[in-house]
Amino acid sequence: MKKEETKTTVSQRMRAWHRDIGFFVIGLMTVYALSGILLIYRNTDFLNVEKQIERQLETGLSANALQQELKLKNMSPIRTENNFIFFPNGSYDTQSGIATYTVKEKPFPLNKLINLHKTNGNQPTHLFSALFGIAVLFLVISSFWMFPRRSHFFKRGILLTAGGVIFTIILLYMI
Repeated sequence: MKKEETKTTVSQRMRAWHRDIGFFVIGLMTVYALSGILLIYRNTDFLNVEKQIERQLETGLSANALQQELKLKNMSPIRTENNFIFFPNGSYDTQSGIATYTVKEKPFPLNKLINLHKTNGNQPTHLFSALFGIAVLFLVISSFWMFPRRSHFFKRGILLTAGGVIFTIILLYMI
C-alpha cells in the first residue's frame, strides 16, 4: 500500500519555516538585542574598562601625524614639553617614538558582541549578518501567515502592525 500524500498549504509551510527559522536565529537575535542596548550607551562609560596601551611609533611625529596614527577620538594635543606631546589620557615621546595612553572599552565578550553588530561589507562576518537580516525579514513577512485571514488574531495582528509602523515613523522623525 502506498502512503497517502497530504498536501500542505502555503500557510502550513510558512508556519513551519517561521518556527524553524525563528528557533535557528535565537542566538543571533539575542546578540543583536544585547549589543544594540549596549550601543545606545556607547557615549558613556557604562561597563567600560580602562586599558593601558604602549605603542612603538615612528620618531619625531608631529601632533597631526600622531593623531592620524593613533586614531583616537577627540585626540587633540594639550601641550608640548621637552620631547613629549601630551594629549588627553596619554603622551608621546618624539625621540623614542613611544606613545603611552589609556583607552576605555567594553570587556570581552561584550566587545565581540558589539563588533558583530557593527559588521560592514569589508569584514568576513558580513555574509552572516546579511543572511541574519534576510532571516529576520522573512520572520516579519511570514508572521502574516500564522493565522487564518478571517480570524480575530489576524485582524488584531494587522492593527498591531499598523500601530508599530506608525510608532516607527514617529520615532524616525524624532531623530
